[in-house]
Amino acid sequence: MPDFAWMAWTWQTGLFFAAIASLLLIMTLLAVYRPETERVGALRIPTTRGDRLFISLLGSAFIHLAWLGLVGPGLWWASGLSLLYAALVFRYV
Repeated sequence: MPDFAWMAWTWQTGLFFAAIASLLLIMTLLAVYRPETERVGALRIPTTRGDRLFISLLGSAFIHLAWLGLVGPGLWWASGLSLLYAALVFRYV
């Protein structure tokens, strides 16, 4: 078994990586069972589900960084805002 002591594995870190792995698995299964088509949304560029996932993850990272810089370490509201942002991205972009 490899030694993972070089990284500060907390339950939050494990949950984060499990969530990303789950998202990738869900997106793969969706691509296999329901092939995607590009659609043009608010950005006026053709995007797929994977593109919208990337945009929502990138935006969520910026939301959390801005929250840390402007408000402080309580990130529950930033996480809720990120979920709302992701829902809007998947709906309108």
